[in-house]
Amino acid sequence: MKLMQLYAAMKSDLQAIEDDMAAAITSELPLLSEASLHLLKAGGKRLRPVFVLLSGNFGNYSLETLKRVAVPLELIHMATLVHDDVIDDADIRRGQPTVKSKWDNRIAMYTGDYIYAKALTVITELDKPRIHQILSSAIVQMCIGEMEQIRDFFNVDQTVRTYMRRIRRKTALLIAISCQLGAMATDAPDRFSHALYRFGYNVGMAFQITDDLLDVCGAEKAIGKPPGSDLRQGNITLPVIYALQDERVREELLREITVIRDTEGPVNSSAAVKLVRSSQGIAMAERLADRYVAKALQALDTLPDQAAKRNLAEIARFVANRSY
Repeated sequence: MKLMQLYAAMKSDLQAIEDDMAAAITSELPLLSEASLHLLKAGGKRLRPVFVLLSGNFGNYSLETLKRVAVPLELIHMATLVHDDVIDDADIRRGQPTVKSKWDNRIAMYTGDYIYAKALTVITELDKPRIHQILSSAIVQMCIGEMEQIRDFFNVDQTVRTYMRRIRRKTALLIAISCQLGAMATDAPDRFSHALYRFGYNVGMAFQITDDLLDVCGAEKAIGKPPGSDLRQGNITLPVIYALQDERVREELLREITVIRDTEGPVNSSAAVKLVRSSQGIAMAERLADRYVAKALQALDTLPDQAAKRNLAEIARFVANRSY
């Protein structure tokens, strides 16, 4: 089943999650409701809810139970995006003005905090303390990952290992527990939830590497933001780290990154992007993303052969080849 067919087949359950997300973050304060719903209305891939629902098929599938996992996981993801846009001074997200752009930094920060809090409110409706523990631990790790990213802005000496540790915390962990908690919530066997965690972790690593590749190579219309946004913000991603190892472009790329760092106000990163595109960094990052996808598919081997397993594999392949 192709990805769009998968989403179509899950449309009813995904819409129920969408409705519950909107209800969860609607506030009696109109400004808070408007700001909170702003990003929700902009849409998104909703990969985390999809992973929760598919993983729930390996236990006793219950939409009412799974909604209490899928809704908070996607809300947590949304909250991090609202905060990220403040840190990155980003004006566009998913082709729409960001919360900080439409209102201001203060409104955006409190909106993100509010969405976080509402996510935790929803998860507590599920009487499974172990799930609460896993989720709260993941949030802690995500915050550490965000701090690590800020610390390493414009750090051209960071290693691939440093980058991997950061994206594990920032991105892969939430996708991993989306798969794990979907299984746990429906009382799937432990061996299934463990396999699904490994699948989600590897998909999450591939997803973030691909995201960073798209920031350099993608078209603005497709990715919903101008190419080179990461570089303008000082975020040195895997393609750039690898490009800096390429002696053909290293010195010129270092000069361009220094110019970006030292320029006040709007800055053009197109020269740096061009250098990264011409380097070995793109191919090296693509190969690493492919290896993570292969590991994700391997993690599925121990799961029973059913439609949900095949659909998870289809998503993993989409992640490796996506253009948005």
